[in-house]
Amino acid sequence: MDMHTDRALPARIGRLRELAYNLWWSWQPNASWLFQHLDKTLWELTHHNPVKFLQQIAPAKLEAAATDAAFLRNYDGLMLSFDKCLTAKGTWFTEKYPQLAGHTIAYFSAEFGMHVSLPIYSGGLGILAGDHCKEASDIGVPLVGVGFVYPQGYFQQRITAEGRQEATYERFDYNAAPMEQVISRDTEGGLLRLHLNGSVIHVAVWRVRLGSVSLYLMDTDVEENDPWNRELSARLYGGDQETRIRQEMVLGIGGIRMLDRLGIRPAVCHANEGHASFMLLERIRQLVQGGASFADAVQHVRATTLFTTHTPVPAGHDAFSFHLVEKHFAGYWEELGIDREQFLALGGHPDGYGGVNFNMTALSLRLAGRYNGVSELHGRVSRAMWHSMWPDKTEDEVPITHITNGVHTPTWIAPEMDKLFTKYLGHDWRDRHDDPTLWERIYDVPDRELWETHTHLKHNLLNFMRERVRQDWMKESAGPMRVIAGGTLLNPHALTICFARRFATYKRALLMFKDIARLKRILHDDWRPVQIVFAGKAHPADAPGRSLIYEIYQLARDHNLGGRIAFVENYDIHVAKHLVRGADVWLNNPRPPLEASGTSGQKAALNGAPHCSILDGWWYEGYKGTNGWAIDPGVSEGVSDDERDAADALALYRVLEEELVPLYFDRDSDGVPRRWVQLVKEAIRTAAPIYSARRMVKEYTDRMYVPAIQASEGK
Repeated sequence: MDMHTDRALPARIGRLRELAYNLWWSWQPNASWLFQHLDKTLWELTHHNPVKFLQQIAPAKLEAAATDAAFLRNYDGLMLSFDKCLTAKGTWFTEKYPQLAGHTIAYFSAEFGMHVSLPIYSGGLGILAGDHCKEASDIGVPLVGVGFVYPQGYFQQRITAEGRQEATYERFDYNAAPMEQVISRDTEGGLLRLHLNGSVIHVAVWRVRLGSVSLYLMDTDVEENDPWNRELSARLYGGDQETRIRQEMVLGIGGIRMLDRLGIRPAVCHANEGHASFMLLERIRQLVQGGASFADAVQHVRATTLFTTHTPVPAGHDAFSFHLVEKHFAGYWEELGIDREQFLALGGHPDGYGGVNFNMTALSLRLAGRYNGVSELHGRVSRAMWHSMWPDKTEDEVPITHITNGVHTPTWIAPEMDKLFTKYLGHDWRDRHDDPTLWERIYDVPDRELWETHTHLKHNLLNFMRERVRQDWMKESAGPMRVIAGGTLLNPHALTICFARRFATYKRALLMFKDIARLKRILHDDWRPVQIVFAGKAHPADAPGRSLIYEIYQLARDHNLGGRIAFVENYDIHVAKHLVRGADVWLNNPRPPLEASGTSGQKAALNGAPHCSILDGWWYEGYKGTNGWAIDPGVSEGVSDDERDAADALALYRVLEEELVPLYFDRDSDGVPRRWVQLVKEAIRTAAPIYSARRMVKEYTDRMYVPAIQASEGK
């Protein structure tokens, strides 16, 4: 695709197109203002997609903007910031590590969550990857991303009148997406050709720009491929095991060969979860083909590769049968200089049922040199989970460390909270937001002003939900029960609890409904009403997860619950922003220790919605006693799941009845819940700097990337 086939822009504001094709604009408040100022209605109708927006806007509005003094002042100022970002000069990385200029870190991930206009993510892993890359741009880390386009993306969710999740896949419009093709049949050399298992897979490559960081996304949906190869990159996490192994071969092996074709020689590679683990094999193969021994190649790759594991759930670690691996890698091991048995042993790991499979996490743990979980507790759980890989070490000596996840503050902060922080923390608060001392100033924010800002955001959330239901009513003649379940009866004065995440069974969406009579008493208190908003998708193949959504939807339709339960369809980045900004409380109740980190609660806390959670994931280390609530039943680890669920439900009811609800409704004569606002301030103070992507990426850089770069130089 050629960007210049779009509608011509007046020369004075011609760089709007360049801005539209760089998602840097999406975390710059002044950039959003530019597009909204041109045509606010069209901006909403195009779902904040500036590429589509510029294709549809009336030329007269562009001509008018080109002579509008106020618009041009903002435009020129934004372009100065944009140019500074693109050079990456004067950033944290270039100031701290000037000697490492010219090196590149390749970040491999099966999904990237960056913006609603690119639906190539399913949940937390992808959002984390997108936030990681955005922050790398902000602080100048020389990183490139490697992934897939997925022309059908992840599925669109619709809930039927009966409460059943329907999954549909909508092919997104390449020409209206913020990406450009860098390898195609029309570029020099044509499409990338991958010779895998005796066949040729043709790959087109697209670039997505995130400030100074580029993501290179592969696409097998080209005419030159057979139908089964075109399907390889069609959908995220789709297909059977055969499709998955071939998809992961393209991601790992194809990703390295794609970088070679683009002239990018990464000093360090980072595998974000096991989907990309075949990348290690290809790096070794290239070194062996260049004359190195297998042992020497492994040593080099190990020194310059890091691996992040994101889940303590065994099913979350990809594993393939030896038969399938042998089928697709026949002949490949010879290029590594080893035999079949040695090759299969690289990934061999017990499957928990008495057999052995080729496990992608085990492959990375054997061939990478640095490994981490994504929270303090998850690091500990991972060391126990993979202890068998280091039988000569004690569990504490297993070399899996942790770097706790964080969120990209500029992406997730509400504009209203941004203005409040600018007013009381300083105009440079964004530049300093990982400095804990900065956040001591949160106590300078007047209680009333913080409370009114939050109340405004809560009204925005409820209005957003009602508007979605209205649109649904108009488009599909949605019945009254769907209208009610969508949240039209929610009360703006009720304490609003949000539960939004992937609907996997271990996340226990129904925990609060263990004692429905007790819950009704909590919800229907005339003086202290409570309501709950749910959102999230279940993987189409996850029948238990879909069943959870069905049960939640039945509760949302139940007239005995008085419209106190709502379900927001089609959870995505856009929906998530409204929820984390408008919630009064963010609820998380996974069955421990199965939550690796979780970041939605971090986003909510940043925006003034305290966290109420099981002490798992990031909350295990983030809970301080005065910044939210812990659901802690005090039971031993040896109890059954049913016993644990019952105890946790009782603990949750106690927190709601005795602490959370009374505190929220304890108002002074001005109607301000002073003690609640103090807790909100403490939630912001403790979460904002520590659980930011800035702290996270700096930690990856100092502890992982820089030592690996130095190893690549032989230092």
